[in-house]
Amino acid sequence: MNTKFELLQVCIDHVQKRIESYKSEIALIKESIESNDKSSDEEDDSGNSKLFEDLEKNSQYLNDAQKTMGIIKSINPNIRHETCVLGSLIKTQENSFFISASIGKIDLDLGSYYAISLQSPIGQLMKNKKAGDHIEFNGKTFSILDIK
Repeated sequence: MNTKFELLQVCIDHVQKRIESYKSEIALIKESIESNDKSSDEEDDSGNSKLFEDLEKNSQYLNDAQKTMGIIKSINPNIRHETCVLGSLIKTQENSFFISASIGKIDLDLGSYYAISLQSPIGQLMKNKKAGDHIEFNGKTFSILDIK
């Protein structure tokens, strides 16, 4: 199995778990709101207010996770890239990066990779760079050794 495909699958699984978690949390909050509405006490109004805030917050998180999933699913792991774009696998002298979504460190049998988005600070610096180019991040200079 190719490395990009493995990384992509880890990203999809990670975001899918987040989506399921937010959906589950939203269902629990809705249940609590319905339960509070049945007892309809003046004291419950402040509780419902907090629940509605939590519902709104989790709905936004769910929306963001679904957008991230859309971005990840648009990646074709079979394409080899010449520049750093969505779906690129970037190797520097210190780290390897998979340009996808901000997920963090992924350990595979072949080594460790950092799944980052193009919108992240280092992603913005790498954007459209080629093998042989250099970037400076956190006071360090990184050479881009390879892009796939």
